[in-house]
Amino acid sequence: MNISPSLKKPDVAWQAVFSLLMFVFMYLPILVLAFYSFNQSPYSANWQGFTLEWYGNLFSDDRILSALKNSLIVAGCAVGISAVLGTSMAVGLARYQFPFKKLYRGTAYLPLIIPDIAIAVATLVVLAAFAIPLSIWTIVAAHVVFCLAYIGLVVSSRLTNLDPHLEEAALDLGATPTQAFIKVLLPQLMPGIIAGCLLAFVLSLDDFLIASFTAGSGSNTLPMEIFSRIRTGVKPDINALSVMLISVSAIAAFVAELIRASGESKKNIINS
Repeated sequence: MNISPSLKKPDVAWQAVFSLLMFVFMYLPILVLAFYSFNQSPYSANWQGFTLEWYGNLFSDDRILSALKNSLIVAGCAVGISAVLGTSMAVGLARYQFPFKKLYRGTAYLPLIIPDIAIAVATLVVLAAFAIPLSIWTIVAAHVVFCLAYIGLVVSSRLTNLDPHLEEAALDLGATPTQAFIKVLLPQLMPGIIAGCLLAFVLSLDDFLIASFTAGSGSNTLPMEIFSRIRTGVKPDINALSVMLISVSAIAAFVAELIRASGESKKNIINS
């Protein structure tokens, strides 16, 4: 009887090394940034001891608080408007047929691949053509452009996995189209809507390029304030502010992924 030789397990050492190098390349700068945000020295290059002073100073800095307020206003308003428009757009593209639908779909998601500099310049040209003064609300209008595309994409991906017969059953039972949307479709879309809103909120909060082109006098956002301060050198208070901004973005992205995964698991349970 012939006994076949045992298969040799593949050597995965190179894969582990590659993964380690990839994570070091991506996250080592963030770790260095966080390390020096606790540096007692006012110059980031020299370590003189551990301190939380720079984090405390942020909450007493009027310019930082004003920029944070502006960033939250811009992100909140842009995401709120985009949530309504993006959800309506995704539902309309998935449920209805109309002329030039494919062209509209491609145009609606075009901001996902257009460079930010192109969106910023185009928005500024439009505002100048209509003589609209720059303010915090022009930043909101510019951010709606890309937030709308991201929320619409996340909601549309959620829609593709839903059973359309549930809405039909609700209509057969006497519900109006509005009632079927609010009571049947919207609860199923809610995980995707929330995940898309959190993703768009992070992108709006972190945006610098578009905001710098469309901001008026006294409408600095947090990334703009950070950029204006690093021109004279990177100080520990900027490191601390950057760490806080990264932490908020990471938490929002993590929560969005949890909500999306929870929605997917509930959907699989219902389908099974």
